[in-house]
Amino acid sequence: MSVQLNHTIIHSRDNRESAEFLAHILGLEVGAEWGPFIPVDTANGVTLDFATVPARSITPQHYAFLISEEEFDAAFEKIRSAGVPYFADPHGRLPGEINHNDGGRGVYFTDPAGHGMEIITRPYGYQAPAATGR
Repeated sequence: MSVQLNHTIIHSRDNRESAEFLAHILGLEVGAEWGPFIPVDTANGVTLDFATVPARSITPQHYAFLISEEEFDAAFEKIRSAGVPYFADPHGRLPGEINHNDGGRGVYFTDPAGHGMEIITRPYGYQAPAATGR
């Protein structure tokens, strides 16, 4: 069996708020509460299990999501409509902008617990296939 990431736990101040926030932005479903977790499943089978912990226990993490151009348009509109601050860079030095790294589009924003979220349309290091001239 090849190694695959199955799930990860994301600490939050309010597991439902954080799960619903991300699911709304990405157009995903929030799953049924399971013990202390509120799950959000991604298309590649990885489950994000949101868990409520004391705010002082949250160490901000970074989560990047590879999405299609159409999904980017929808997610970006939700970010803007909700008034969520967004940036073209992970350090927040380019507010109100998106980036075009690797020939795609990307944007950074923060979830309710302070985690850095990123949506991109091309994986880092992506190189478009060379055009064939016949």
